Amino acid sequence: MTESAASDSTQVSSAPMLSFDEQRHAAMQLTLAMFALGLLSLGLIWRWLMPTQSGVSEILLGTAALLVAVPVLRAGWFALRYPDLHGVTDLLTAVAMIGAWAIGDLLTAVLLPIVMIFGHVLEERSVIGSHEAITALAKLTRTQARLIQADGNIKLITNDDLVKDDLVEVRAGDRIPADGRVLSGQASLDTAPITGESVPVEVSAGMDVFGGAINLDGLLRVQITRTGQDSTLGKVIALMQNAESAKPPITRLLERHAGQYLVLVLLIAALTWFLSNSAPAMLAVLVAACPCALVLSAPATSIAGIAVAARHGILIRGSAFLEELADTTSLIIDKTGTLSTGVLRLQHSLLAPELDPDFALRLAASLGAASSHPVSRSLAAQVNKEDYLTLEEVRERSGLGVVAQLASNDQVEEVALGRPELFAQLGVITSNIPVHDGPIVGISKGNQFLGWFLLADSLRPESMMAMQELRDIGLSRQVLLTGDRASVANRVAAQLGIHEVVSEALPDEKLQRVKTEIHDGFRPMVVGDGINDSLALKAGVVGIAMGLGGSDIALASADVVLIGSDLRRLGTCLRLSRQCRQTLFVNVVIGLGWTLAIVLAAAFGWLGSEGALIAAILHNLSTLLVLANAGRLLRFQELLPKLE
Repeated sequence: MTESAASDSTQVSSAPMLSFDEQRHAAMQLTLAMFALGLLSLGLIWRWLMPTQSGVSEILLGTAALLVAVPVLRAGWFALRYPDLHGVTDLLTAVAMIGAWAIGDLLTAVLLPIVMIFGHVLEERSVIGSHEAITALAKLTRTQARLIQADGNIKLITNDDLVKDDLVEVRAGDRIPADGRVLSGQASLDTAPITGESVPVEVSAGMDVFGGAINLDGLLRVQITRTGQDSTLGKVIALMQNAESAKPPITRLLERHAGQYLVLVLLIAALTWFLSNSAPAMLAVLVAACPCALVLSAPATSIAGIAVAARHGILIRGSAFLEELADTTSLIIDKTGTLSTGVLRLQHSLLAPELDPDFALRLAASLGAASSHPVSRSLAAQVNKEDYLTLEEVRERSGLGVVAQLASNDQVEEVALGRPELFAQLGVITSNIPVHDGPIVGISKGNQFLGWFLLADSLRPESMMAMQELRDIGLSRQVLLTGDRASVANRVAAQLGIHEVVSEALPDEKLQRVKTEIHDGFRPMVVGDGINDSLALKAGVVGIAMGLGGSDIALASADVVLIGSDLRRLGTCLRLSRQCRQTLFVNVVIGLGWTLAIVLAAAFGWLGSEGALIAAILHNLSTLLVLANAGRLLRFQELLPKLE
């Protein structure tokens, strides 16, 4: 049995999340505690009503003590075999209970474990509701799908039965059953459960959609691309579950010294007994030293932060990365697909004056539809398919362009779309090639050159305000790291206010640039989306990948994923991480300071003859204070600059 497994088995442990068996055992403990509380009440009432028959009262109290002793002693036994920080509380409670038995204080022997059990139940029910958040997300994955069969008929199935490339129909009011691509239709989607975006997203043919999003209107036909655990929603749930089980660095540090802490507490308790000759004071020290509040300070904070981040469409793979985010001092960001959309768009056209622009665009789109080249595909998307011209003998010339035959006015003419070199081969005289940073393609009909189309990758609408926001909150050192040409990179950097540019960088060069940044004393946040960014993402202090359109390798390499690829949420990441750090500091002060104060009060006998019970109550109060303070993070609101 591993240490973590042993820790999970401690039935009065304050672990933030319980398995099904552990929840059942916790319910049994609660039942025993309530039954013991009933026997305790009967015993006290009997003692009050029948003071001469104290034996019956002692039997009732003794039975109650035995009932609650079972889970406490069992947890203490596991803490001895598999020591960890959670187990310190279990062991100290067991020792204090045995001590109460030894001195004949049955009232303390009953009330102490009852108070501790009820306290742990409150902890488990109060740890930020992360389990409920995961359950709510899981419900989004369980839905029905309208599968379009080969014969065109609709079959209603569960989305668990969907496989890649299935075709489904999504009506207004339905949830998207799994990640997919819209083949036809247009609709508004509510993606708030996945991306945190409150404004409905307009989707149409060719766009990717997330499973769990709600179709607000319209009718969509969607081809499934990812299902189950491979889907975006499945990854959200998996990451939240992993984040819950992960231990923050401060927790790991405390656990390394759990054994020494236990020895120290036992020595203080022994010294208290030796100096004061007071068994109640000794028991009070043992109970007061239970470190539940300190143990929960980091997990409660990190779980709250991760849950809030997920609510805003930010996946953080573990609590360690949430802490690292607060320490970042510089930004290294990719261009294509990150600051820009990664999709080429028609920026400008230079056509012959007498030419009909609509005809030229329809011809270019018709030729572009015959090629898989990104430039050709972008031109093809400029026109609806039903407006394409009818072409014959379409031939793609690798690396040059597309040539075809067009029948018009009772004659057949050769038409071409492509690079300047293509027209040189065809013997078509072109106009001067314009100066342009992006791709340039020409078009001709017969021997007549019709003009040039200038394409460019457009910046995301939020890029400029996202970079400015990061500068406003202290991340003023920003580096544009791209494999694109220097002229393009410099133009984009100037638009965004980025002063340092590294262009035409290969993947290994990107990696070296990140290492250099770290060597120079900076702690870079690296943001990217492509395969060529994966090494850099892994090397950064925190790697952040764009979830929408990002490569699988980049997503796997990143520590944080922006599901909706909204760069404005980089600022949200920083603000949230810094607020989590402040909350953690307060929680540690509460956990450590409160524990020390109770221990001192118990050691000096200030808690009175019922010191152990008072210490138990104060101990649980500090735990609830820590949880309440961490719960304040749930009110965190992101301040997204509005898009113009």
